[in-house]
Amino acid sequence: MEIKERIIEAEKTIRPYLRETPLEYSYSLSNMTGGDVYLKLENLQITGSFKARGSLNKILSLKNSTTKIITASTGNHGLGVANALLVVKKEGTIYLPKNASPAKVDAIKARGIPVEFYGESGEETEQYVRKISQTTDVLYVSPYNDIDVVAGQGSIGVELLRQLPDMDCVFISIGGGGLIAGIAAYLKAVNPKIKVVGCLPENAPVMYECIKAGKILQDVPEKPTLSDGTAGGIEEGSITFEICQKCVDDYVLVTEDEIAESMRLILYQHHFVVEGSAGVALAALLKTKEKYRGKKSVVLLCGGNVSEAVLKKLICN
Repeated sequence: MEIKERIIEAEKTIRPYLRETPLEYSYSLSNMTGGDVYLKLENLQITGSFKARGSLNKILSLKNSTTKIITASTGNHGLGVANALLVVKKEGTIYLPKNASPAKVDAIKARGIPVEFYGESGEETEQYVRKISQTTDVLYVSPYNDIDVVAGQGSIGVELLRQLPDMDCVFISIGGGGLIAGIAAYLKAVNPKIKVVGCLPENAPVMYECIKAGKILQDVPEKPTLSDGTAGGIEEGSITFEICQKCVDDYVLVTEDEIAESMRLILYQHHFVVEGSAGVALAALLKTKEKYRGKKSVVLLCGGNVSEAVLKKLICN
């Protein structure tokens, strides 16, 4: 089955369990950029993040299996898996790095799904959990390197074309690439003229460096970033890399100050709390606004699960 058809099928499969999130026109951001800016509000998804889509599509495909599910996550994917496990009434465990956002940890625990901690980064946690899945009778659900997960995230593209068929471009944050791969694959299959812009923190530019090198790199230096949801390495052989090579038109790197300012803009202008990875997408548009003057631009606000400490720091600075 072609990926476009997989995405269409995924959108139908997960529709009864999730929201079609609003696409909101932003008067303030449109005035700031000289174009028409729309915000895709995945921060209002049922788990506070787009990750609910891909994990639900994957786990619904396993509903008749008795195998226990495990996954690794910096938070949002784990929350999505926890939600999906409740939907299909399956058992599973979510593994998180020790520095995972307390807001995301609390949200997972509230759903009654067991949580374990390992490692100082999402990459360490993922490597550890993969080893468990290779030596025991459990199934690992990847946050990004899985066609069912990518197809679930791509359901956002289906919604976007319903909501704004004449969009010119869409700004999407990149970590492992599952989100942008799904959306870009669908949009490019339907309308190749839509420009897909990949957005990354300067402190965690893994996919960008891989694309530049023409291969997946395992040693890209990273620094701490407000965009914890996009931090971490990319697994060798990940399906998302090739899709990004083919379907993503441009990449923009943003600073920590630019991310923070974009998070504040969304809070003050739209009264939404969004996490760093959502701030990355808006920061990328603001940084390149001259290129998109007069265009209809969509900024994907991919999540809203922010810790109290981060929120206080944003407001007080």
